[in-house]
Amino acid sequence: MLCATSRLLAAGTATAPPAQPRGRGPGARCRRRELHFPGHPELPPGDFLLGRLARPSVPAGRRVTLRRGRMPPAVGGGPAGSELRPRRGRAGIEGAGAVGPDVAAEPAARSPKRPARGSRCIEAAGRWTLLTLVTLLSFATRFHRLDEPRHICWDETHFGKMGSYYINRTFFFDVHPPLGKMLIGLAGYLSGYDGTFLFQKPGDKYEHHNYMGMRGFCAFLGSLLVPFAYLTVLELSKSFPAALLTAALLTFDTGCLTLSQYILLDPILMFFIMAAMLSMVKYNSCANRPFSAPWWFWLSLTGINLAGALGVKFVGLFIILQVGWNTISDLWHLFGDLSLSVVTVGKHLTARILCLIALPLTLYTATYAIHFMVLNKSGPGDGFFSSAFQARLSGNNLHNASIPEHLAYGSVITVKNLRMAIGYLHSHRHLYPEGIGARQQQVTTYLHKDYNNLWIIKKHNTNADPLDPSIPVEFVRHGDIVRLEHKETSRNLHSHYHEAPLTRKHYQVTGYGINGTGDSNDFWRIEVINRKFGNRIKVLRSRIRLIHLVTGCVLGSSGKVLPKWGWEQLEVTCTPYLKETLNSIWNVEDHINPKLPNISLDVLQPTFPEILLESHMVMIRGNNGLKPKDNEFTSKPWHWPINYQGLRFSGINDTDFRVYLLGNPVIWWLNLLSIALYLLLGSVIAVAVQRGTHLPAEVEGLSQVLLQGGGQLLLGWMLHYFPFFLMGRILYFHHYFPAMLFSSMLTGILWDTLLQLCAWSLASSFLARGVYMVGILSLLLGTAYSFYLFHPLAYGMVGPLAQDPGSPMAGLRWLESWDF
Repeated sequence: MLCATSRLLAAGTATAPPAQPRGRGPGARCRRRELHFPGHPELPPGDFLLGRLARPSVPAGRRVTLRRGRMPPAVGGGPAGSELRPRRGRAGIEGAGAVGPDVAAEPAARSPKRPARGSRCIEAAGRWTLLTLVTLLSFATRFHRLDEPRHICWDETHFGKMGSYYINRTFFFDVHPPLGKMLIGLAGYLSGYDGTFLFQKPGDKYEHHNYMGMRGFCAFLGSLLVPFAYLTVLELSKSFPAALLTAALLTFDTGCLTLSQYILLDPILMFFIMAAMLSMVKYNSCANRPFSAPWWFWLSLTGINLAGALGVKFVGLFIILQVGWNTISDLWHLFGDLSLSVVTVGKHLTARILCLIALPLTLYTATYAIHFMVLNKSGPGDGFFSSAFQARLSGNNLHNASIPEHLAYGSVITVKNLRMAIGYLHSHRHLYPEGIGARQQQVTTYLHKDYNNLWIIKKHNTNADPLDPSIPVEFVRHGDIVRLEHKETSRNLHSHYHEAPLTRKHYQVTGYGINGTGDSNDFWRIEVINRKFGNRIKVLRSRIRLIHLVTGCVLGSSGKVLPKWGWEQLEVTCTPYLKETLNSIWNVEDHINPKLPNISLDVLQPTFPEILLESHMVMIRGNNGLKPKDNEFTSKPWHWPINYQGLRFSGINDTDFRVYLLGNPVIWWLNLLSIALYLLLGSVIAVAVQRGTHLPAEVEGLSQVLLQGGGQLLLGWMLHYFPFFLMGRILYFHHYFPAMLFSSMLTGILWDTLLQLCAWSLASSFLARGVYMVGILSLLLGTAYSFYLFHPLAYGMVGPLAQDPGSPMAGLRWLESWDF
């Protein structure tokens, strides 16, 4: 390999030297050696060991050229036909790619003979056999001991519970789009799970409940990642050994195995990401037959998988960006192909708009339509959404409800903030701790329905009971000065000049007084947005602000999460800044007053576009506000590629059945090394090509595989990794695994190419084949043996922790940060 690399650097820039005769004289070790590939009609039988698919020969002295932004057919990342069409222009007709299936302007006499029918059948049978073996091994590792442990592990408590909600049609809120949870619920329903298990906390035993259908569904999709990666690398490199090495890296990785065996969104997300990647390279390989049935099939399937990826988690946007970049590059190349008419280019553009934009958006929207149709019963997620949204949920107190239309004194009400995911004005008997303003009763906002959300609206200057039948009804009007008395504790909503707990320059809001008796700091002026003085206040419809009479500040919620002393509810403050924002605007939702007639709320139910928009706003805000759970290790993005720290899935002591999410360190560190080597070797080759270096045909093909196919995979790794550095939300180790898929595929292509270059630089073909095969087998056996060492991490450990010298895992604790 050193010899091959040195030749790239020293080969010159202008003109290619005349071809040297082959021989065994001095310097023969560094001379060009012809490589033959399987499927070639003149291929010696022994060269099948090199495992590379058929490539046509290139006439001597012809320069191989590739168009920028396109994937050559050898790579599988770009359209073969448009790549090989003669390009008209000032320079005349360019040479065709050396690695493509057809060579433009090539005399028929130079075309290789067609392989015999029998050899083609044998080759096809070999391909299918190898794919079958890879798939069976993947399924065997994922389904082995799938039923253990027989209790909830890690986030199964969330996604298993959400599957139950779908079976019971109970509305809930989650920060991720609904498709993944819908599929988990469907798998449970079809496998006989009745949705009655509570999924309360990790460690709870499943007992008689049928959880295997949901685990089996996730394991099924996780098992398909291996053949998908195998086929993707095979399409990009045309090399069976590269594809086989990639399959081994993913099959024998303990991290991918662990994530695939539990009721989680990760295997579903990675399934759609890999399916989209495979579909993209497949449709690129059909570009020599545009608008044919296979071309339409793979293009449409790419759009379907993009919708699936985004429908499971918002990080599916990263694979959308990759397909989008590939599509823009593709269209740019077609636009520059002067052999194509403007109408043809327009057809290509229309096809991509239909299949990669319109189709995914339609399917993505359809998942929400099904989501809202199925979850039609009131549940724990109601409070995250607006009052109008809740009115559509069966069992909610606003559904088909009839309540008094106008607010009156003496009414028992709930007050909801108009900003999404803020919730209801709330108080409870707990006091603010020492050093946090005045030590008075806490006032917060709470996202769930609760009796502590109830307030009684009263006049500021009287203690008479407005519900007394002898007292006439008096409506609350814009500009009135009122008191809000907390129904459960009889303390008034209060503010003063003490600083708020979390937000500087805002004032603290508390509950103050005894049985409704307080002081002038309990008085608030109620204002209706865009209304005149004297107008009545309508329930649900009027947008109101509460202005503190003494300080002049406005009641609002900062949206910041209070510490544990505040039960991790949201901070309520009184802001001296009077600018109208949704944080300081409220509406009255529940309204109880026996002295008033009721009206129906059916007219308030929102349309589907309004529901769709609101749900996305709530999800995005909820995602940004995620906090770590107790006793849970969070991590930083720089930890992930180096496998710095794992994550406990189950068990914490030597008597528990322990499962620990950690990547196979041999595979992960090999992937990290491969990224560094790829950047180095890819830079050398790119500089050599840019300087006009003439590369031998074999090196030209290998370098294009490395630059183009490897470049696609490097881009996928970067898109699925680096955006996490910009995220403010809490992050976990499992967020890296989509990127890990791309790094493993890149490793397969890189090492296959390196070994091919080493074999090419050797004078003896027998020695070349030996070096290549020993290299590939060493990598395969090394990954398999590392899996044998570390497989207890995924399949479960019992006994002393690895910190104990007597533990069988003690010698495998290579980093102090590994806590298994």
